[in-house]
Amino acid sequence: MRLIKIFSLLIAVSFVIVSCNNLAKIQKSKDPEYKLQKANEFFEKKKYKNAQALYEELFTTYKGSQKFEELYYKYAYTFYYLGMYHEAEGLFKGYLEVFPTSSKAEEIDYMRAYSFYKQSPPVELEQVNTKKAMLMMQTFINTHPGSERNKDAAKIIDEARAKLELKDYKTAKLYYNLSQYRAAALAFADLLDSYPESMKGEEYKLMVVKSYYQFARLSIESKKLERYEKVVEEYQDFLDRFPESSLRKEVESYSKLSLNHIKELKNEQATSSAGF
Repeated sequence: MRLIKIFSLLIAVSFVIVSCNNLAKIQKSKDPEYKLQKANEFFEKKKYKNAQALYEELFTTYKGSQKFEELYYKYAYTFYYLGMYHEAEGLFKGYLEVFPTSSKAEEIDYMRAYSFYKQSPPVELEQVNTKKAMLMMQTFINTHPGSERNKDAAKIIDEARAKLELKDYKTAKLYYNLSQYRAAALAFADLLDSYPESMKGEEYKLMVVKSYYQFARLSIESKKLERYEKVVEEYQDFLDRFPESSLRKEVESYSKLSLNHIKELKNEQATSSAGF
């Protein structure tokens, strides 16, 4: 088994060396047409790094010629296929600026937006590129209303929105877990406002009520009354939004607890005012 692995590795290394030697020989050629032919062959064989190196050398040679558009098109795609999405996006943008009336303009416009989506980072990180991808996909849909790619663009917008929602949810839940209950209540309320069509709207509203209850419970005595009243107010809003919710009883329990606390606090205030 060890010998097989070593043999396979030697074959792979030999293949890379031969490939590099072939590329070097092509690069030494003084014939740009030959180089372009080989670049296209590399592209078709999905040897994008080799194709990229040759296209790069030929860029200025063919600039302004009839063959430049295809060269630019394939050169941009080599970056995309190699996972260099930032560079690909820049080249797709450049293509649209140089060839705005191209028959491939719609495709490249989509690929530019998609390159931003491919740069979307894990949900824990800042989602600048995710937001840009959403905006660019929506712009694509608006600009190309009859495009067959609009279905895919809409799907990507939905996926990006779901990712942003998950990130905001994790932030809100973190506030709650850290006992920062007021911040949690506000964050869950923002989730409801930002994603009104979310399937988790009822859960978010439950967390608003729950967070405000915990916030009231841990407040200083002089602030408790108004904060328990806020819990009851949020419960009423829950009923207005989700009258048939399966979470109603759980939310109602926080309202009942708050009403009991409100009654006790008002009794204490009345007793204190009476001078007892």
